[in-house]
Amino acid sequence: MAAALLVTAALPAPAVSAGGRPSSLAPAAGGYYAAAAGLSGPALKTVLHSIISRQASSVSYGQVWDALRNTDEDPGDPARVIELYTGRSVAKNRAGAGAGDWNREHVWAKSHGSFGTTTGPGTDLHHLRAEDVTVNSIRGNKDFDDGGSPVTGAPGNYTDSDSFELRDAVKGDVARMILYMAVRYDGFADLEPNDSVGNGPAPAIGRISVLKKWNAQDPPDAFEQRRNEVIYKDYQHNRNPFVVHPEWVNAIW
Repeated sequence: MAAALLVTAALPAPAVSAGGRPSSLAPAAGGYYAAAAGLSGPALKTVLHSIISRQASSVSYGQVWDALRNTDEDPGDPARVIELYTGRSVAKNRAGAGAGDWNREHVWAKSHGSFGTTTGPGTDLHHLRAEDVTVNSIRGNKDFDDGGSPVTGAPGNYTDSDSFELRDAVKGDVARMILYMAVRYDGFADLEPNDSVGNGPAPAIGRISVLKKWNAQDPPDAFEQRRNEVIYKDYQHNRNPFVVHPEWVNAIW
């Protein structure tokens, strides 16, 4: 069943090809971020917050299931999704709570700021991803950092008592999701990255020094770019600016 949208305003859609896919990121994205040209530091963050907060629609937490079937679709098989941490391709109909199922992972852990599943930060598709139930539980609400012991069932991921390290292929994806949240919800629970781990319920996630390194190490790929445009076109009508301009991470932080 297609996700119903709570539409409150209309924003222009990106240019699309005859097949319905975005024909180019550059033309639509250039105009979208025009007000940010030449800015840096707090001024850039403030303008980006204004741009991406013009979010014309939201999905409910229940509607996130269908949205993730679209945003996280396996490009090689439309009946499957790609899990964020494991990288596995799993059947879309395996959404659930059992072993081997995939569920809805809040990359910015919902306990960091206590926003739960509130429509807005708790349902924002720019930081919600499909993930294996067991691995999602292992990550829990840990901050992000390098190091730890290998995560069973998720090669390339590591964890310890207070942090989680991603496999190399999605390190940048996660960094850009976290920093999107810090810009989009600046003022709502005042979400901010810091350079700590073990942040618990504070509206903060670390470590910013590691996230900046991951952003540089793993630039946006086709999967991440497509996902950004699908969220803009089909759901929220806003973008993650760091997917188009990863250099803005260092310009702000």
